[in-house]
Amino acid sequence: MLKLRRSEHEMRIEIMPLIDVIFLLLTFFIYAMVLMVRAELLPMQLPEFASAEPAEPSPAVTISIDSEGDLFLDRDRIELDQLLPALHERVERDPGIVIYIAADERGTSDRLPTFFALYDRLAREGFNLRLVGRPRETPAATDSAPNAGGTP
Repeated sequence: MLKLRRSEHEMRIEIMPLIDVIFLLLTFFIYAMVLMVRAELLPMQLPEFASAEPAEPSPAVTISIDSEGDLFLDRDRIELDQLLPALHERVERDPGIVIYIAADERGTSDRLPTFFALYDRLAREGFNLRLVGRPRETPAATDSAPNAGGTP
């Protein structure tokens, strides 16, 4: 009797799937590297200046208001009456200091007047102030509509 099929298969090494996987990994890593580059910066050759000095980051201090309304200077809890002397001391040590103010979004609705009063008081004292926030995720046109469902 004649056999139609062989019981033993011939051994073969398939290299095409291996090449496909390698190119897939290569494409993934190239794409990941492209996303790591900041897209908003233009690549340009900057001129050299003989009078140039290296840029040094400004020293900074952070004032934070948490959701309970507690006040923090950097990471240390502080009372409101102690804040101004502490800030004056730091500005005296380093006049170029920048003060960042951040407030927890969950607690600012009833503490908003306190936040603005603090900002106004520090601005009147002549401090270099910056507000800290996060980028807006929705277009500005939706801000005019009231939020009927509460906070997301």
